[in-house]
Amino acid sequence: MEEFFEAVNYIREIYTGTPRYGIILGTGLGRLVNDIDIECTIEYEKIPHFPVSTVESHHGKLIFGKISDKPVVVMQGRFHYYEGYSARQITFPVRVMKLLGVEKLFISNACGGVNPAHEVGELMIISDHINLHPDNPLRGPNLDFFGPRFPDMSEPYDRKMIAQAQEIAKKHGINIHTGVYASVTGPNLETPAEYRFIRILGADVVGMSTIPETLVARHMGIPVFAISVITDLGVEGRIEEVSLEMVLAAAAKAEPNMTRIFRELLALQP
Repeated sequence: MEEFFEAVNYIREIYTGTPRYGIILGTGLGRLVNDIDIECTIEYEKIPHFPVSTVESHHGKLIFGKISDKPVVVMQGRFHYYEGYSARQITFPVRVMKLLGVEKLFISNACGGVNPAHEVGELMIISDHINLHPDNPLRGPNLDFFGPRFPDMSEPYDRKMIAQAQEIAKKHGINIHTGVYASVTGPNLETPAEYRFIRILGADVVGMSTIPETLVARHMGIPVFAISVITDLGVEGRIEEVSLEMVLAAAAKAEPNMTRIFRELLALQP
């Protein structure tokens, strides 16, 4: 517990506000920061015990300010299991967010679509997930201060916020899906056989993040809203070699719609 409070105390020396909403920005989705009335920015490397992002497209900054007049803390860049971090290290910032006052968590990610009805550049609201990671951030001694030993996961993603986001998308004519997100370790993308396997399991998309953060947030009673940008396809007959540049281009195409949904969804929160 001590390391969480050391991180919080350091942040409090720089920023004394209370962010009620936490946002985690995924691969190529960092431009939401343009909508923030920024009050303070802290680099990850300066925060005690904070991991440091090693991925080229993740900036590594904690940003405090307001979006739609709501006080937020935004992670511009996240951490992944494939970087060598443990599940507990990956989710360290979510625990810190809770101690700072965060009441709801918003997550974005880039993913591969395995549902034949999906297209590159489209968005999918996550309604449920399948955890294919070999580690779990809740493994080990339970942190009773934060939550119970066996947290319920009957509603991993908040139904009310999902419905609100669907209405926002409908209002603006945004083609959006709702479905199941599967998370694997990466960093390699999946083989055709693995894509088929993931689809058979019941997933609509596959990525390398989000679920660890969701598990920790729900352990602490924080409602979660998550959205995926489909940056490539793992559908038989449509699989092609993918580069980081292609992923970033697809994310950039979808980013304005994702940003609009986040901004208007935040405005609806009490």
